[in-house]
Parts: sequence; structure tokens; C-alpha cells
Amino acid sequence: MSERWLIALDIDGTVMSEDGTITDDVLDQIERMVEIGHEVMIATGRSVAMTLPVVNRLGITPDYIVCSNGAITLKRDPNAPVGYTPDVVETFQPREVLTTIRASLGDANYAVEDEDGLSRYTGAFPEGALGAGSQKVEWDDLLTHRATRVVVISPEHAIEDFLDVVEQMGLHKVSYNVGWTAWLDIAPDGVNKSTALERVRSILDIPRERVLAMGDGRNDIEMLTWAAEFGRGIAMGQAPDVVKDVANEVTATDLDDGVARIFEAISPEVK
Repeated sequence: MSERWLIALDIDGTVMSEDGTITDDVLDQIERMVEIGHEVMIATGRSVAMTLPVVNRLGITPDYIVCSNGAITLKRDPNAPVGYTPDVVETFQPREVLTTIRASLGDANYAVEDEDGLSRYTGAFPEGALGAGSQKVEWDDLLTHRATRVVVISPEHAIEDFLDVVEQMGLHKVSYNVGWTAWLDIAPDGVNKSTALERVRSILDIPRERVLAMGDGRNDIEMLTWAAEFGRGIAMGQAPDVVKDVANEVTATDLDDGVARIFEAISPEVK
């Protein structure tokens, strides 16, 4: 068989389409990669509670899972109720960043995700966006809990306007990424998918030259940059140009099973 690769997959817009579909073609090719012997794992902005059901749907049991844009890394534990336990949890005090953003985007909607995966929010979020058990609270309650992630959505802003506002805030003490729509994810300083994946890679003792990552969003930029430096950083076909620019490969869109197209070209005999 081929030498083992570390394969890191984003969820939304990569293995899963916007409507929640994961095609049989993608499932079959992921299964084939696991059977060959590669380490196929997930690296997502989703919370733990919203990630584990997708991992189950994919039929994989990787040693590690990266959630919350790198702030939480789970480790496989067959004795745990959900099969995984927290391995690394990065948090920050969100008060300063929340008050800074609110000064510029007062009408936005805010959520703070804590280390247990519970999201407390103000305003309105799309159904299911924050996972089951999320709690609507008063503004002041958002400021009192340490966060693995802060989420800000502002539907009344066009994405370009939202990007301009965010760039002007000077959020130097946290790492942030803006999604497809006016959706802002804020993580602890210096934390992103690539920092978590590099730690996992080191633990698994897989060379940087045998790293493959696929994603479609701005929160995948660091991951794809990291993978492309020595291995394969692959942007989905529908990704924004800023994401494609850091990748060293571009595959088909999620609707055209871009993940499957990459995997079907990988032969067990090719090292």
C-alpha cells in the first residue's frame, strides 16, 4: 500500500453540500482512503456537538478531530460516551473583542461558544447554526464566559462591507475569519485549523510532504497554506479566489463531488 497520508477535510462546502447532502460517491471514496490506510480526519469551524454526527455519517473514526476552527482538538477514546474526549481546548476572554465589534456593528447578532460546546447568543441565528442546546441570553452574559469561539453575523451587511468593517477594527489579540456571508468567526490568538493540524501531524509522525487538506472557506486559508507548503492544499471549485490563491490545487465544486474526484485519482500503489 502507499505510505500513510494525513488527510484533513472541511465539512460544509467540502464533504457536505449546503443542503446537508453527503453523496454516496464522496462516502465511498472516503471509505476507500481509510481502507488504503490513510488517516482521514475532519477539520471544521463547527462546534463539537455539530461535528460528531457528521463524523458518524462519514463512517470514520480518526484518532483526532479538529473543531471550532482549531480551538478544540478531540482525541479518540472508545470508552467515552461519544467516542472522543477533549485533548486540547484553547480559550480567551471575549469581553474586549465583543465590545469592540459592537461599537461598529451594534445591530449584529453575537454568540459565544464555551469549552463545553455550549453557545450563548443574542439576537437571531439561523435554525441549527449553533447546535442543539444553545441558549439565548442577555448581552452582559456573553461577557462572563471564556470562549473557544465568538460568532458574529450581520445579515444587513454585504460581504464586502462586512470585510471592510472587520479590517478596520484592529482585532490584534484574536484570530478571525469571515465566511461566505456576513459571518465572522473569532478564535483565540494564533489559533486556527493549521495550528491544530500541525500538532496532530507531529503526534502521528506523518511527514509534512504527506499532508493533504481540502476546504472551501476563508477559515480554511491557513490550513490550505500549511498543506500546500510541502504537501497538497486543495481548494473546492466554488471557493472564493482568496482561498484558491493559497491552494496549490483546485478540484471540482462540492455539488460535483470535488472530494471524490481527488480521492479516486489516488492509487494504493502510488507513494
